[in-house]
Amino acid sequence: MNNKVLLGSALILALLFLTFYHQNVTVIETDDDTYYLNDKSFTLTWIHSVENEPWYEVYERQDNHFVLTETYFKTFGAGVPSDGEIIESDDDFIHMKINRSMDEVNIIVSENAETTLITGDKEIPLYNLVDHNHEVSINTRHLYFWNMWGGTFI
Repeated sequence: MNNKVLLGSALILALLFLTFYHQNVTVIETDDDTYYLNDKSFTLTWIHSVENEPWYEVYERQDNHFVLTETYFKTFGAGVPSDGEIIESDDDFIHMKINRSMDEVNIIVSENAETTLITGDKEIPLYNLVDHNHEVSINTRHLYFWNMWGGTFI
C-alpha cells in the first residue's frame, strides 16, 4: 500500500470515530450559555435563607438521570428532609443519606445565597454566570462530538 491509501484510510477511520463517538455529560444550561461537565458527580451548595448556614447536596450522574445521594447542613430547620438516614460524621454537619432519583435539577440561583457548583477541585459560582434569581437547569445528555462544540467544558 502506498502512503496516500494509508493516509486516506486513517482519515476515514478518524471521521467515522468522530461521527459516532458520543459520551454522557452533565449539561448546565442558563438563559444565555451551555456548559458541559465530564465529572460523574457534583455538589450544589448555597447559604440557607433562614438559618444563614451552608447547605450541600451531592449528586451522581447515572446514565440519563441523577441520584441525590446525600445532603448535609448545620442545623435542622425549614426545608430539611425528614425521611433521610443520618450518616455519622465529625465535621459539625448533619449528613443525611437520600438516594432520590431525578431526571434533572432545576434551581433558582441567587447571589444572596451564593449558589455554587463544586466538582473535583473546582468551585463554579453559578451566581456569577446568571442574573440574580434566574433559573439554571442541570441535566444529562449523550452528546456526539459535534454537539459539544456549542458549549464550554468546565
